[in-house]
Amino acid sequence: MAISEPNPVPALAGSGSAYVTPSTSFGVFKRPVQSTGWRSWVFTVDHKKLGIMYGVVAMIFFIIGGVEALLIRLQLAAPNNKVLSAGAYNQMFTMHATTMVFLFVMPMAAAFANYLVPLQIGARDVAFPRLNAFGFWCFLFGGIFLNTSWFLGGAADSGWFAYAPNTALAFSPSHGVDFWALGLQITGIASLTGAINLIVTVLNMRAPGMSLMKMPIFTWMILVVQFLLLFAIPVITVALFLLSFQRNFGAAFFSVEKGADPLLWQHLFWIFGHPEVYILVLPSFGIVSEVLPVFSKKPLFGYKFVVFSGAAIGFLGWGVWAHHMFASGLGPVSVAVFSVATMAIALPTGVKIVNWTMTLWGGKLRFTTAMLFAVGLIIEFTIGGLSGVTHAVAPSDTQQTDTYYIVAHFHYVLFGGAVFGLFAGFYYWWPKMFAKMLNERLGKWNFWLMVVGMNLTFGPMHILGLQGQPRRMQVWTDFRAGEGFFNLAFWNRVASVGSFVLAIGVLMFLINVVYTTRTAGVAPADPWDARSLEWMTSSPPAEHNFDAIPTVHELDEFFHRKYEENEATGEIHQVSTYEEIMADEATRADKHIHLPSPSYWPIILALGLPLIAYGLIFARLLAVFGAVVVLLAMFGWSMEPSVADESDYDPPVDGGPTKELATLG
Repeated sequence: MAISEPNPVPALAGSGSAYVTPSTSFGVFKRPVQSTGWRSWVFTVDHKKLGIMYGVVAMIFFIIGGVEALLIRLQLAAPNNKVLSAGAYNQMFTMHATTMVFLFVMPMAAAFANYLVPLQIGARDVAFPRLNAFGFWCFLFGGIFLNTSWFLGGAADSGWFAYAPNTALAFSPSHGVDFWALGLQITGIASLTGAINLIVTVLNMRAPGMSLMKMPIFTWMILVVQFLLLFAIPVITVALFLLSFQRNFGAAFFSVEKGADPLLWQHLFWIFGHPEVYILVLPSFGIVSEVLPVFSKKPLFGYKFVVFSGAAIGFLGWGVWAHHMFASGLGPVSVAVFSVATMAIALPTGVKIVNWTMTLWGGKLRFTTAMLFAVGLIIEFTIGGLSGVTHAVAPSDTQQTDTYYIVAHFHYVLFGGAVFGLFAGFYYWWPKMFAKMLNERLGKWNFWLMVVGMNLTFGPMHILGLQGQPRRMQVWTDFRAGEGFFNLAFWNRVASVGSFVLAIGVLMFLINVVYTTRTAGVAPADPWDARSLEWMTSSPPAEHNFDAIPTVHELDEFFHRKYEENEATGEIHQVSTYEEIMADEATRADKHIHLPSPSYWPIILALGLPLIAYGLIFARLLAVFGAVVVLLAMFGWSMEPSVADESDYDPPVDGGPTKELATLG
């Protein structure tokens, strides 16, 4: 059901226009100085703008990672191909995986979390707005730093897992691994500060009446992910720190010739790496759990089961890391323990699939593009999950290790799971963020091309892997030519063609964005007849999110304000429209709204970190200069006044509400 907004916002978020109040006007809020133009983005601490910035930068890195993937598939399209040299190929697959994991999926999930979590819990901002801005700039500068390695001697060439001794100077003498280790430490700061910020926000800033068991599932999954990040990022940070010291200062943490054990790296990496899988996929599980009820016209089946299964996945994810190491000689006891743990973690994942399926069962299904991507996630992730269970069987896993079967498995999980969920979120929340509806016809082309392309690309890799084709090999020989179904040349060509079909599907999304921006009119305020609190405000939301902080009485509060159930007949009927709900909220509008002022210290502080990193690689004096920048920025940040100068803001209009601004966080 589409409901029109009484006073549509005349411009998109961040355009610099003043916020227009609802029809029962209490006046006009005016943003502070530097509220328009490029400075409104560079110095912003608004969680919504930062969410959009996370999304735009992550999408750019997605395109970069996609180009790297296409070059890989061109190289592998035929035996003994020469598109890429061996060195360039090693760099390409290392940077492709690193980009997709650390610079696309993680920050794109952060984009949704930054934008939506405060709205879903009825808050006006995150707990630490300036820390939030600092996290974004760390992500951006870390990603740029990582990719400058291409132009400064070559990128990392040891795989995204960077196993020792491949990362030793003897085997990787360029600075690529140094860029990789230091760049990931910078982006790790972004993840860690974001985790602390969102945990505090969710636990302390929920609207009155919103208990933990009344939070939307997306917020729940984001909360679980933040706890995973809080404990996982320090582990990989320690590993990267040790690696950097070994390469730059002569330490010997992973050097066999000096008595160290290279398996130490594998343990440190995978203690982070397997929780990382759930860091990547749980936000998409949350998105799907929001999309399916809306387009099924039903509440989510088994809300509590979905919540606790998500928490269980987060907990059990810490006990399965060594199934990545079955071929490393751990011993029978360790292998048996981790085999059982790997089988156990399939249970809470299966619970979610059952809940999603039962949500669809008997519902009034509406197959919008968002719904298609959500259903696509269920199917594709299930395929990846089933192939993943085979890795719990140690003899099978030992044969599959380092073959294309593994590549097929994790792409079904991460692309069919995480990426499909993110695209469902794009189509579902686009009108919330930009007051524009993405074109549904182009959206369906986007979906079907991505589905066909993904299965053409990664489906054949199961066959290639079981036939013994190793992963991470620049060239391969068609030793099974002429054997029909097992012909390696045929399936490699299918996979390479599929990768370009998949790329066209992503291109359709970009075309859709450009087309929508140029041609689409203002979207209805509640275009999907949504259920959760983020829709109970203007689209896009005002800088302060809500004129009045809502009081929550039910799970799916917005839906329950629109509809009631007849206790006698069980029928659901509408009792309020969006306009009536917003008009009622306007009567409770707060007279004074407390928001943080813009700040330039987060960007300066973040800028000092890559200067230190460049200095550690090329010139220690530059590292000292970067450290000075960091210290001065920290001092300036700490000395900012707690309340902005009143002269920066206009007085209230017609006795309306004022916005008090303070430099929080």
